Amino acid sequence: MIITRSPLRISLGGGGTDLPSYYRDHSGFLIAAAIDKYVYITLHRTLVEELILKYSKMERVKSVEEVQHPLIREALMLTHVGAPQLEITSMADIPAGTGLGSSGSFTTALLKALHTLNKNLIHPQELAEQACHIEIDLLGEPIGKQDQYIAAYGGITCFRFLPNGQVEAWPLKLDTDTLYSLEDNLLLFFTGYSRSASDVLKEQDVKSRQNDREMIANLHFIKELGRESKEALEAGDLNCFANLMNVHWEHKKKRSANMSNGRIDEWYALARQNGALGGKLIGAGGGGFLMFYAEDKVRLRHAMRQAGLQEVRFRFDFEGTKVVAQS
Repeated sequence: MIITRSPLRISLGGGGTDLPSYYRDHSGFLIAAAIDKYVYITLHRTLVEELILKYSKMERVKSVEEVQHPLIREALMLTHVGAPQLEITSMADIPAGTGLGSSGSFTTALLKALHTLNKNLIHPQELAEQACHIEIDLLGEPIGKQDQYIAAYGGITCFRFLPNGQVEAWPLKLDTDTLYSLEDNLLLFFTGYSRSASDVLKEQDVKSRQNDREMIANLHFIKELGRESKEALEAGDLNCFANLMNVHWEHKKKRSANMSNGRIDEWYALARQNGALGGKLIGAGGGGFLMFYAEDKVRLRHAMRQAGLQEVRFRFDFEGTKVVAQS
């Protein structure tokens, strides 16, 4: 039996500039942080001559070609795992479609398990690139690369997306006090809405491919905010970082009418009135989690609880995608 896990993530600045439709012409930059909420993959050999897959559905098939789940099918083909005597089960701490990068985490965890089955050591860079290849190249999803890369690497990491498709990664240089303050003062609240990231990102992807002037200018600005966020965090200026989160959110909403809705805007305003110094919706938009930076956390938690939002407490993950058990 092999059990792997891959962390979910939050974006700290520059999100949206990791889509190929943008970075192939302009390069992208963002900061992401892995958190201690995970997607798990369990894989083991069976005595039955079939492939058993357990996720939100259950499949029992005789060959890889028959697999309906696209990510599982392509991962099996990529790693040349063709033996039918296999059972694969997935579990997650947080539901899919909530803006924390679950698809990228699922794919990296699955690939890690399959490579472990094949007795292959794989570097985080290669693991992330294989996951991107499956989701973006093979399946044609209009998504970016940050989810797969931060899941593979873990930590609080800066990424530069180059026009030739290469990705540069390096850890954000935070001192210990800033790291602990950031971890303590960032709060996540579930809006209750789930959505498909590819549906929300499709509009951005199409407009970027068409070189829409307003969309490109917006993403240029977001990229610069990502760089300013990096400088603020590395300088330990968390109030400046919180303010940049607000600016980011206001510009992010301009990319699509589906980015927010009336209730999300009301919750955001309520949080700002109750101690949140900054905030934004995590992920592609349209639902998922609201993230706020607040030093007066008791007041904010009370206001959000009264509004019916559930908090998910977290810590940062510095291990990335890993094997947690093997026998």
